[in-house]
Amino acid sequence: RTQWPPSFLNGRSLEPPRLFLCVCKTALLSVLQIQVIEDDRANKSSEPFTTGVKGQTPPLVTTNFQVKDQGNASPRFVRCTAYNIPCTADMAKQSQVPLAAVIKPLAMLPPDETRPYVVDHGEAGPIRCNRCKAYMCPYMQFIEGGRRFQCGFCSCVTDVPPHYFQHLDHTGKRVDCCDRPELSLGSYEFVATVDYCKNNKLPQPPSFIFFIDVSYNAVKSGMVNIVCQELKTLLDYLPRENPEADSVVRVGFVTYNKVLHFYNVKSSLAQPQMMVVSDVSDMFLPLLDGFLVNVNDSRVVIESLLDQIPEMFADTRETETVFGPVIQAGLEALKAADCAGKLFLFHSSLPIAEAPGKLKNREDKKLVGTDKEKSLIQPQSGFYSNLSKECVAQGCCVDLFLFPNQYVDVATLGVVPVSTGGSVYKYTYFQAEMDRERFLNDLRRDVQKPMGFDAVMRVRTSTGIRATDFFGSFFMSNTTDVELAGLDCDKTVTVEFRHDDKLSEDTGALMQCAVLYTSCSGQRRLRVHNMAVNCCSQLADLYRNCETDTIINFFSKYGRSHTLSIQLSPCSPLYTVPCKSIHPPWCFFYFVALQPVI
Repeated sequence: RTQWPPSFLNGRSLEPPRLFLCVCKTALLSVLQIQVIEDDRANKSSEPFTTGVKGQTPPLVTTNFQVKDQGNASPRFVRCTAYNIPCTADMAKQSQVPLAAVIKPLAMLPPDETRPYVVDHGEAGPIRCNRCKAYMCPYMQFIEGGRRFQCGFCSCVTDVPPHYFQHLDHTGKRVDCCDRPELSLGSYEFVATVDYCKNNKLPQPPSFIFFIDVSYNAVKSGMVNIVCQELKTLLDYLPRENPEADSVVRVGFVTYNKVLHFYNVKSSLAQPQMMVVSDVSDMFLPLLDGFLVNVNDSRVVIESLLDQIPEMFADTRETETVFGPVIQAGLEALKAADCAGKLFLFHSSLPIAEAPGKLKNREDKKLVGTDKEKSLIQPQSGFYSNLSKECVAQGCCVDLFLFPNQYVDVATLGVVPVSTGGSVYKYTYFQAEMDRERFLNDLRRDVQKPMGFDAVMRVRTSTGIRATDFFGSFFMSNTTDVELAGLDCDKTVTVEFRHDDKLSEDTGALMQCAVLYTSCSGQRRLRVHNMAVNCCSQLADLYRNCETDTIINFFSKYGRSHTLSIQLSPCSPLYTVPCKSIHPPWCFFYFVALQPVI
């Protein structure tokens, strides 16, 4: 009898024959996976993948392929767990295959693919269904000579506005169908009118605010010096829609330990000016004019500031830091400027200074493996949850870069980034020589990547199914709207669907994802992605059109969402039980594929 290490097969003791069988199965799966990947590359990388065929399974994510939009959204934007879904809820339950879609609304496209076209209908705004409010798309059927259209989602008939009228050809399609992106493509954008803006007011260009921890640990590790030196170059690469034009994103700078230092970098100044706010219990913005500035206008003053910061705090002995007031300060700055934006926080230690959001060290290894273990990954208090709601309402996204040398309570500090559509980066025991490149690569990517602000996403479906659960980094104040203070090209939202009624094999099922956001240029837009899938009454048709990567993605996020409410050790069944319940020929592959996740 052989006892294997706990890291191998969950520490179970296995008889040699069973161990040999397990190793053989794993080896066989690896060979099959490689073969499938190579076959998919050979068969689907040479020809463009056209999205015009409903229910067509896309190439694997490991395949390099070109997409031609012909009425369904590109798989770079939307991937479904199955492209031939069950007609009934009973069949879906029997199959155990989740009905879900992974949506990346602002995904970056390769250079050989066209970005979604921008459609401007002027003051009238986008054309919509009167009942379900779905936006005009290829699934709308025009009737009565083009004077009305029938919604493909709810079947409601709506009058066509006079300015949008066009005659139909002999097939019943509008003669301008190919000239209008919203009638021929799966993904496109509308220019939103003032009715889609907060307080019926067009938005201002967004702002980036950099908060640099200048406590003893941050300075000693070399983080402060690296950040300041890199920002001098990185500010030339702020996100912009037109690579030829200058970015309109404004920037601001704050340093902090247990007090906050705001900097006036107005272009007319010879040197930057510091203003210190020591009363962090009631945070306020000590200046507005000169705090958020255009990089090109204030370049000399900004570079002078970034050169001075490491020198000013080189001999600091302050070890305590605050965290809650830092986010509050950024929020107040964006409110005062009446714009959305992103906060970049470079933080080093547990915020133990007396201030709102103060945390205590609750690390207790005795709780690991007990019923109370889940408390370690739950927030300490509701302070940051309430703060995240305020941030989402303002369109204030938070990205957190952590450089801890000891316990830092990521579960609590990460609440605001997760709720606002931000990201958390962690560099434990940061050493400038070893970790510099990894950190700078993350920072460059984070600052430069395209993104939208103050976003709201809604998913509409045709009759018979509905969106029930959502997974990802966002906030929801109701059951339908996904709110994201920031939405970048890497963020995805996983949506689970359930049956409301029986579906028809003839009509299939439709989904439309609409995202209202403010672009980097300050323009309010609506990005729309449409997807049509087939329906089936046979399990074989369902399994034949499954997308394994998307299913694994769904199970991972589903399991993660439940770790906060149950004991951690039984989490494994959240992944394995659904996979084992899938039809026997498939369950082995799903189960073994999930082992690294578990």
